[in-house]
Amino acid sequence: METYASLDGPGASVLVVRNGRVAWMKSYGSADVEQHVAVVPQTNFRLASLSKQFTATAIMLLVADGRLRYDDEISAILPALPAYAHGVTVRNLLNHTSGLPDYESFVPDSQAVQVLDGDVPTLISKATTLQFPAGTRYAYSNTGYALLALIVEKVSGRRFADVLRERIFVPLGMTGTVAREEGRSVVGHRAYGYAVGTSGVHRTDQSNTSAVLGDGGIYSSVVDLAKWDRALARRTLVRAADQRLAWTPPTLPSPATTEYGFGWFADRAQGTLRLR
Repeated sequence: METYASLDGPGASVLVVRNGRVAWMKSYGSADVEQHVAVVPQTNFRLASLSKQFTATAIMLLVADGRLRYDDEISAILPALPAYAHGVTVRNLLNHTSGLPDYESFVPDSQAVQVLDGDVPTLISKATTLQFPAGTRYAYSNTGYALLALIVEKVSGRRFADVLRERIFVPLGMTGTVAREEGRSVVGHRAYGYAVGTSGVHRTDQSNTSAVLGDGGIYSSVVDLAKWDRALARRTLVRAADQRLAWTPPTLPSPATTEYGFGWFADRAQGTLRLR
């Protein structure tokens, strides 16, 4: 991590929890290279696909409320989906067994306007069929989690970002965590993304798909993520039965296999459950 120690380059934060307590925490480098703003434990980084944990949790909360079922067909909830999505369930979206094509393959590299979750049904309508019958194979799909965000909105009647804030972030005291919406929300203590090229470090913070919330649009800090970890360990938000589902990959028809539950990769290392 000493590579990140210089304020001349982009940085990182590390926090280690052992036996429920913070055992070690340290920050390195810059959150904003141009302004020489140092990374601190409260610095909020874009979580990218770790955001899927929160999207899955929002779905689990709606199931616990009795407002949704895992085996509900998504076309009944989102009628704008193409006809080939008939038969795909919420569960299929959660564990990446839907067979839906990835929307990113329909976004040209030259596109300057950012894609939003609500654009995804139209984008995947450019395909004519599932990649495989739902529930028969695993294929990691950002499409599924963008659609899950839309399902949260449709079922709850609330904006996805508001549901996350009201049902997850505020109850857990995750005060800096936010699902970032351009023009609607502000990320405090924000870290920006950079790339290293032949001419040095340059900002590459946003792509044309970075604004999709359900699959990767949440910002958080190591301090807030420690609160999230504690809530998971104590089952503060989610029922035990739902948490077991989230951390248990489905059994697929042989020879297909998967290590993905609901929002987490889950496997065992030396007999211990490992989540990532």
